[in-house]
Amino acid sequence: MRSNVKADRTARLAVLALLVAIASPSITGAAPMDTSGIAKYPRYRMVVLGTLGGPNGGPVFPAVSLNNRGDVIAQASTATPDPDPISFPNGDGLIWHGILTNATGIVRDLGALPGTNSGVPQGISQNGLISGVSENGLLDPLTDFPQMRAVLWDHNLRIVDLGTLGGYASNGNSVNSRGQVVGAALNAVPEDPDIAGIFNGLPAAQQVRAFLWQGGVMHDLGTLGGNNAQATFINEQGDVTGFSGTNNDNAIYDATGFPTIHPFLWKNGRMQDLGSLGGTLAMPGSFIYGPVGPVMNARGDVVGTSYLPGDAFWHAFLWSNGHMIDLGTLGGSKSEAVSINDRGQVVGRAYVTDAPLVRHAFLWENGTMTDLGTIDQCRATAKGINSKGQIVGGLTCPDNSGDFNDFRPFYVEKGKPMVDLNTLVDPPSDLYMDDAFLINERGEIYAPASTPTGESRAVLLVPLPSSEE
Repeated sequence: MRSNVKADRTARLAVLALLVAIASPSITGAAPMDTSGIAKYPRYRMVVLGTLGGPNGGPVFPAVSLNNRGDVIAQASTATPDPDPISFPNGDGLIWHGILTNATGIVRDLGALPGTNSGVPQGISQNGLISGVSENGLLDPLTDFPQMRAVLWDHNLRIVDLGTLGGYASNGNSVNSRGQVVGAALNAVPEDPDIAGIFNGLPAAQQVRAFLWQGGVMHDLGTLGGNNAQATFINEQGDVTGFSGTNNDNAIYDATGFPTIHPFLWKNGRMQDLGSLGGTLAMPGSFIYGPVGPVMNARGDVVGTSYLPGDAFWHAFLWSNGHMIDLGTLGGSKSEAVSINDRGQVVGRAYVTDAPLVRHAFLWENGTMTDLGTIDQCRATAKGINSKGQIVGGLTCPDNSGDFNDFRPFYVEKGKPMVDLNTLVDPPSDLYMDDAFLINERGEIYAPASTPTGESRAVLLVPLPSSEE
């Protein structure tokens, strides 16, 4: 379950994956699999993150929702009916709040801004500060959509409204241990709603600007020449990445459905255009899963996805030391980067062949893309990696009809076989995980799951002591 604050933008980005493409060869290699390695894989205790009185809960993805000390944020339904469920359309008609927990499973309600409002956390720092978004009970008079506000939960879980840049809404994507928050905020300048919606991710009719909030003040980080930008991640050093329109960000291209957009790195008061691999659209992270989450490391390396010249195909990229590197594919025409660790290892997904479509998870390091394989002819996407090289992700598999409608989580290490993460839970659980999003330095894993009766949950997998290295 992804954060619904990102739902509109994610839906727009998902359209890109439906484009029909012709194969484009790339030279890569698949690592030989050591099938004996599975016996040495960790085993996990499942901690089920509860609800707040309602029937459902779920993880927030692709946000950084798990830190290295084991704090984890998620969202959960309350028992209170939502008077205006349009902004958080979770389907159960209830108010949803963010929750904070850890391996103890004790859930703390993060609440929302005063009133009968929903809120959701969207990032957690290494020392436990939390950024996110909340309704404030008002409507944007230009769109009739609920006003959203970027918020910060401090160490005492007090919620702070970060305001806007003069417009009606804002959104807090990421926070670091210094208390610096980045995201998107509307200013007071009118904007084409179609363009504003692309950059904001929700209905808007004012310019969307990347912001940095610190010391009680929201700062506009500027753009790459266009009218609109969004900041999506900040590291512990205060480096910021995101995406921005360029000089012509109001002209939408038929091939992509987007204006010209480039990723940026904001550092020491300056926004740098990271460019593209030749196409008109490039951004941090994955086109499918969005530009937020662990898309930049402590060194300021940024990973993402870019169209190639002609806007027919896209490849994963790594921007490092002033250069954008095309990470290639596994033999097909496309690839996407999802996340990076502090060692500079990148994970994501890449086509092996276009027809038939075969897509595997990959690990890229030191100039080489390694095929991590798959299970049962499924399509695999690696989503999280820690500095030990432990990797988690999701599989889209053929069901009994042959359609790709079956979903599973996986765990893998380079050179070893991929395994369904459900099989590593001890004791086995009656909850079923269908994906896996993040793994921290302690080896804890963050995943979505469902109960036997169909309710949704977020879960935390904690390595059992006997399996820890």
